[in-house]
Amino acid sequence: MPGSGRLILTGQLGDVMKESAQAALSIVKNRAASFGIDPARFEKSDIHIHVPAGATPKDGPSAGVAMFLALVSLMTERTVRSDTAMTGEISLRGLVLPIGGVKEKVLAALRAGIRTVMLPARNQRDLEDVPADAREQLQFVFLEDVDQAIATALSPAPAVAGAAHDLAQLGNGAG
Repeated sequence: MPGSGRLILTGQLGDVMKESAQAALSIVKNRAASFGIDPARFEKSDIHIHVPAGATPKDGPSAGVAMFLALVSLMTERTVRSDTAMTGEISLRGLVLPIGGVKEKVLAALRAGIRTVMLPARNQRDLEDVPADAREQLQFVFLEDVDQAIATALSPAPAVAGAAHDLAQLGNGAG
């Protein structure tokens, strides 16, 4: 939304989640050019992240990957796959760090109809706690860094406007 570059956090976010949101935004800003985002866009826009109240308190670092992908999706207009779940803490360098509660998160994803689950690579051994029948129904992607999350969960980058214009011109017999 138009603004002056602020990050606005509202809803049920504890201190750890606020830190995850700030870290996610810092990574996106730092890598803006590589994502095709004009860095000046951050100076003219405020980003508002709202986490509504729910039955489960939300104050863990596990949302770092999800917040990062949400921000990249917003700024690049690339959608996040709806059949994919993700969890993982992120470092300011974009590394995906381990989290707790893998069994519960994987089983919840399966109940929700998810088919692909992205987990921190360092949590791979925690899959032993997930029942075999649940593991067999899911595809797992083990993340070392946020770039792997982008490759797995985001739709392809939209076509460049100039290329689309050139194709339209060819279709009209021009060019």
